[in-house]
Amino acid sequence: MQANMGTTTRDGLRDRAVGALMGAFIGDALGVGPHWYYDLEQLVADYGPWIDTYTRPRPGRYHAGLEPGQPSQSGILLEMTLRSLAECAGYDEADFCRRLDTELFPQLDGTPMGGPGGYTSQSMRDAWHKRVEQGLPWGAIGGNADNTEAAERIIAIAVRYALAPGALARSVAANTALTQTDGTVMAMTTAYAAVLGMLVEGERLDGDLSGKLMARVKAGELPFHTITQGNLEAPARAQKEVGHAGLFASPDALLTPSCIARAVHSPAIQIEPAAQVSLLYGLPCAVYHQFPAAYYLAARFPDDFESAVLHALNGGGQNLARAMLTGALSGAMVGLSGIPQRFIDGLERAAPLLALAERLADQLVASAG
Repeated sequence: MQANMGTTTRDGLRDRAVGALMGAFIGDALGVGPHWYYDLEQLVADYGPWIDTYTRPRPGRYHAGLEPGQPSQSGILLEMTLRSLAECAGYDEADFCRRLDTELFPQLDGTPMGGPGGYTSQSMRDAWHKRVEQGLPWGAIGGNADNTEAAERIIAIAVRYALAPGALARSVAANTALTQTDGTVMAMTTAYAAVLGMLVEGERLDGDLSGKLMARVKAGELPFHTITQGNLEAPARAQKEVGHAGLFASPDALLTPSCIARAVHSPAIQIEPAAQVSLLYGLPCAVYHQFPAAYYLAARFPDDFESAVLHALNGGGQNLARAMLTGALSGAMVGLSGIPQRFIDGLERAAPLLALAERLADQLVASAG
């Protein structure tokens, strides 16, 4: 079932789709320099009290040797996914796997610091060992790493299928499972994609968004298990679960965004500066640290891409993923037209990336009928 564009215009839809993709590329490149500082005092010592642009990694740190504005491997994988979608006019798993086999894996050696972009994530290293060294087929190499590696590349899939939530969920879950099979990771990644898709549609990341997502669960469009009625009320005594079993154990990952959005506006909850949300939810890489912080920052700065992505960046820890995930959400809300031009100008290969993003956005608009 295809989602309704509502009162949004085709130009607005296209602007938001391109904004989400370019926002992710910008967040990735911003994080390359100050990536993975768990010592926040050292982060300030190396880069000053506030980072507001692309920077060069220090010698001996992650991504050393890259220049300001260049992508990490996360950005490279997002571009690979985007290119596959654009050239195949949709998600083609065989094509995506072929690209990993022929374009990425030959550049890896199984070590963390090997490969393009200066660092290879745990889940991708595991996939490389199983696929290249052990010769296992696709479909048998996914592992239990709990990072956001898959979530970073499925941003392009979420944008492409923003108007078709069922296809979005199926494609994102299938793509995630290629490298990450943990049930919680898959559920949270698919939920993030569903949220991003709704923002591209024109919805807001607010206290009502989760209710709209749950309506899609009830309609059978999103594969999350639920037995509640109405506004999460108790099921009827004789109610059966047939038809509501879903792919994922619970709808909790869909409920989180609106809970966090309400916290943003609660006078009893103060996080100042907003970058400190990274300490609240945690500096590490796991999905359960990263997604809540990204939701918080996108909800707190709904019309301000720069503030959202820079607070994600200046929070330290796994700030590259946080900035990338936040950049996609914020970019979807403000559109390309709301992203300051200086972030586009400083991004390496901005022109071809923008052309790819526009090509995918045109496919999305065409799917609106």
